[in-house]
Amino acid sequence: MANEKRVMKKGLIALGLLLAAGTAAADEIKPAIVYSIGNKFDGSFNEGAYRGMEKFKADTGIDYRDFVVSNETQFEQAHRRFAQRGQDPIVGVGFFQAAPVAAVAKEFPKTRFIVIDTVVDLPNVQSVLFREHEGSFLVGLLAAMASKSGVIGMVGGMDIPLVRRFYCGFEQGAKYANPKITVLYNSTGNTPAAWTDPGRAAELAKGQFDRGVDVVFAAAGTSGLGAMQAAKDNGKLTIGVDSNQNHLHPGTVLTSMVKRVDLAIYKSFADAREGKWKPGVSVLGLKEGGVDWALDEHNAKLISAEMRAKADEAKAGIIAGIIKVHDYMSNNRCDY
Repeated sequence: MANEKRVMKKGLIALGLLLAAGTAAADEIKPAIVYSIGNKFDGSFNEGAYRGMEKFKADTGIDYRDFVVSNETQFEQAHRRFAQRGQDPIVGVGFFQAAPVAAVAKEFPKTRFIVIDTVVDLPNVQSVLFREHEGSFLVGLLAAMASKSGVIGMVGGMDIPLVRRFYCGFEQGAKYANPKITVLYNSTGNTPAAWTDPGRAAELAKGQFDRGVDVVFAAAGTSGLGAMQAAKDNGKLTIGVDSNQNHLHPGTVLTSMVKRVDLAIYKSFADAREGKWKPGVSVLGLKEGGVDWALDEHNAKLISAEMRAKADEAKAGIIAGIIKVHDYMSNNRCDY
């Protein structure tokens, strides 16, 4: 009888494990991503998101679906199609996706959505923002210290407050290192096409070089690749954005202002898988590891010990609240 009880107990335990496994499988997430306008492999913003998805897939074995839009009208269509197919959570990369995500999230209240660089205030949406001005402060500081002409510049993408946030942080950091530095700014345009026009960015960078710029911050998505190529062709230094772009032109890319979209997406999916996902707004800056500057084997020779020490000191100061980096989007002005 005792033996029968032990067998029965083992059987019940095995059955419990099988049921638990079945429940886990049923609750397995089915992630999807809708990229921003441009190329998935843009070496910048979209590619950062892609890397986050790929790492999550590699670590968990969970596959995902994705879609690259060619125009703004496709955002809502893509989100709705994924929601209809049962994908969950669904990520929308970029501020253009606020309205499309809001519309579809209301239609599918049980589906979880994540939107990057904008806010959608709904109970099934998680909004992720970044303190780009903090990372831009550090690369501006490095640009000013690397400049021999005393003139640096930035080629931004679409001329919107978000890009101005990059510029103001960049300028403030540059003047923190050298109060006499001159900082020039140009934008590639006023429409979404501004993010996918490398030729225009190259022209603007060359124009800045003619005005004395010897370090240019290419904060323009895919367009920025044109400015980076122009810098290489003209013997100037450049600064990458969003992803670590140091490897694109080793020896001429001073550093990159990294924006860890990959980490944000990875964490959101991991939380969803573990039952810890929550809606609401999260803001990632230097303290949270959401932004930073990149140092690796491709740019190590361009960063002196003095530059690194100054950047590390400023980073610590920003995290501690000793250095206040002005956020352009707080009042649409560069006040510092």
